[in-house]
This record gives sequence, structure tokens and C-alpha cells, in this order.
Amino acid sequence: MSAVDAAGLGKGRAVGFVLPALVLIGVFLVFPALWTIYLGLTDYRLTGLAAANPQVVGLDNYTDALRDPRFLGSLWLTVVYVGGSAILGQAGLGFALAWVLRTRTGRLRRVVEGVVLLSWILPSTVVGFLWFALLDRDDGTLNALLNTPGFAWLLDYPLLSIVVFNVWRGTAFSMMLYSAALENVPPSHLETARLAGASVFQQLRDVVLPLIRRHILTNLLLISLWTFNDFTPFVLTGGGPEGRSEILPIYVYNVALRGGELGAGAAISFLILLINLVFALVYLRLLRDRRRREAALTGGPSA
Repeated sequence: MSAVDAAGLGKGRAVGFVLPALVLIGVFLVFPALWTIYLGLTDYRLTGLAAANPQVVGLDNYTDALRDPRFLGSLWLTVVYVGGSAILGQAGLGFALAWVLRTRTGRLRRVVEGVVLLSWILPSTVVGFLWFALLDRDDGTLNALLNTPGFAWLLDYPLLSIVVFNVWRGTAFSMMLYSAALENVPPSHLETARLAGASVFQQLRDVVLPLIRRHILTNLLLISLWTFNDFTPFVLTGGGPEGRSEILPIYVYNVALRGGELGAGAAISFLILLINLVFALVYLRLLRDRRRREAALTGGPSA
């Protein structure tokens, strides 16, 4: 029996097992992706003559988007949103909670973990409406607690509001991943560093972070992609006021569905896909470089 067919299925039965999954991937992933690319090359609209008889316009939708100040502004807002809520917020707060709770036992740890996990397992739309009720100008809970009736958080600080909302909603994933990573850090390493006179910051910098670097990279990639494609802030602000919280997923919705320009919306969606691919390639490059450095130190294979 060959190593390729260790289960003894044979090629025919092996293909039979894999075929349903391939069909589902083709129907729900590959075909929509190809259809989106095609639509991005046309002037297809929801209504009018372009809906009945769309014309191929080539790369016009892409060039128009890249020259559109509204698209560039939305891209910048998305970068700020990802950097503030995912990289600084979720990753930073998640690691801080995991680090503080790593030596804690008892009720306090269970309460903190329960609250953080609750924010993560609730449906995104439910969380969005809860935060809308919290930040509402007239009957909002936050204004009642701060005794600031009529203060319009979502109008005066729309981007900050959705950043804080996303940090609260998504920190649980980073906390759980970092908690699992810190469990694999040998206590003897930290004890040795402490006896050598290393401060807590030096222990983190020289011992902990190098040991969990792969976990950090994996976490940053996943939460960056999730946040970059997050549509939930629409529930809070709808992209307003005056586009001050119109991140790219909301911008695509406004162009494609509210504006009826499906071709332009498809082109922008493809641009978002390319940006996501850049995120993934940067992560893979960093991970590969890390493996090569580790292999050079240990003398093992670099692949």
C-alpha cells in the first residue's frame, strides 16, 4: 500500500469523498468570486437600461474608484479602524487580560472571562443594537450614567464609537489565543529572568514575546482581516454622519445597493480582496522568515 493511499480507498472513492466539498466550494466561493470580477468590468446597475443590458467598460470602475476622494477617504478610515480597534485595541487588550489572568484563579477570573466571552458569542447585530442603546442621545445608558443628557456620541465621535465597540466585541478571541500561548511559556524561563533582575517589561520583551511570536502574527492576521471586512458598524452609524465612519464595507454597500451601481460595487469589492491578499502575504512572509531564523539557530530544515 502506497503512502499516498494509506487509507486504502483508491482514487475513485477518495474523489467521491472530496467531490461534495469541492462542489460546495465551487458554488459558494469560486463562482461568486468570478462573477464579482466579471461585474466589476461592466456598468451593471440595479435598475435602468444598464440592468437589462450591461456593457463591458473594462477597468473604468477600478480607475474611477482609485481617483474617487470618497473611496480614498473610506480606505483611510478603514485603516484607522483596523489599527485602532484590532491591532491596538483587541490585540493589546486581549494580551493584557491574558497576562493578568494567567496566574489568577477563582471567581474573579471566571467573571472576567465570562463577560469577555459573552461579548464575543452574542450575534453581531444584537451587540450593535445594544451599543446603539448604550450611546443613544436621548435615552442612552451612557448619558444616564455620566449625567450628560443629549450628548450625541455617535454624531460627535462616530469613528471612536465604532472603534471602542469593536474592541469590546472582539477582544475575547485575542484573549483566548494569548491565554493558550502563555500556557506554553515555561515558568522556569520567567523565574530565571526574574532572578537575573529582569523587570516585568524585560521579561515580556526578552522571554514571552519571542516565544509566542507565531501566535501574535496569527492573531494579528485574523483580527485584521475580520475587522477590515466588518459591516457591523453600519448598525451604529450607517457610515455617517457625512461619511465620517464610512469604512470600506459600508462604502461598498452604499455604492452597490443604495446607489444601484453593482458594477462599481463589485470592482471595489475586488480591490478589498486584493488588500486582504496583501495582508495574508505579509503575514506568510513574516512567518516564513521567522521559521528560517529558527531553523538557522537549531540546524533544522527551513521549510
